[in-house]
Amino acid sequence: MRADASAAVVRLILRRKASRPLKAVAEMFTMGPGNKDHHPALRCAVGVFVPLITLTLIGRLDLAVFASFGAFTGIYGRNEPHSVRFRSQLRAGGFMLFIILLATLLARFAHAWGIEGAGYSWLLTAATTVVAGVCSVVVAAWRLRPGGSLFHIFAFAAIASIASQPPLWEALLVAVGTTVFCLLIGMSARVVKSHRTPWKRPPRIRHTAAERRAIWLEGGGYLVAAGLAGTIATLVGERLGFGHTYWAMVAAVVPLVGHSTRHRVSRGIQRIAGTVLGLVLLAGILWLNPVPWAMVLVIAACQFGAEMFIARQYLVAQVFVTPLALIATLLAAPVDPWLLLRDRIVETIIGAAVGVAVVVAPAVWRRLRKRPQTA
Repeated sequence: MRADASAAVVRLILRRKASRPLKAVAEMFTMGPGNKDHHPALRCAVGVFVPLITLTLIGRLDLAVFASFGAFTGIYGRNEPHSVRFRSQLRAGGFMLFIILLATLLARFAHAWGIEGAGYSWLLTAATTVVAGVCSVVVAAWRLRPGGSLFHIFAFAAIASIASQPPLWEALLVAVGTTVFCLLIGMSARVVKSHRTPWKRPPRIRHTAAERRAIWLEGGGYLVAAGLAGTIATLVGERLGFGHTYWAMVAAVVPLVGHSTRHRVSRGIQRIAGTVLGLVLLAGILWLNPVPWAMVLVIAACQFGAEMFIARQYLVAQVFVTPLALIATLLAAPVDPWLLLRDRIVETIIGAAVGVAVVVAPAVWRRLRKRPQTA
């Protein structure tokens, strides 16, 4: 009887282990439940559309990138009560403005000091690595959602990569104006009495010793992942002629967000798959050769789609994020779009692979340390 019971237990364990890979694959394509996602999606779409269409009408698309990153204010506090949302968006928007200022100042100082070419690429990689770690700690300390420093890495590196910087006061005016506009949109539901939430002073954020330790460890993970991905991408770019190395740094920090190692690895794979599908969608859009105002409409639609699915199905969200990011880049600095497509997929693969390696490494190390003890 004992032998039969032991055999049954062994079979059950083996069956569970065999089903784990299939379960992980199934989770990658599972759609999570909705939570009135169309509300934040609409707010974010309007928040980016109005500033960009305004710049299009006045013929100042060179400032589009500053409006796009200022509009990131709207993605924070999506389902929080109005008072908490306002605090989250005010902090997130103000912090993003600080990052935008640092990025444009870095580009201006580097130009004034004659740092160009490969030298500036390495300087930008080092500076963006610091931004990745520091911003991760700040965002976690403020308990902002979405967490991590992905948006700050993207904004800092993209703006610092612009060769011809517009006048500083114009860039900041557009960024600040867009941020304020998104703050107003975030509070717009209070116009309708039935949609208002009680306005209470948000409780002060306090952290335990364990939480502070976790915050600093997470910041270290972002520092390592972004720095390693940026270094590899820069080396590959110098040899093979690829650009936009910061896309690898952005992709590298994607797997760092998650509640388990399996979930984080899944996000890295979803990033690659979603990017490939997004590039196919972008190729179709570019084939139509849309005029600038139509591209702004596409950006707004992609922003809506990204926010609709970002909390439910990351792969689908990436299908919208990819054309959103690249079209915004094309609006600000027109270049060969097919080179952008090539750079995007190569840098994403490099970054996602590095991010997955950083996530898996601690688990592998723990297992290796346990083997001698088990033996």
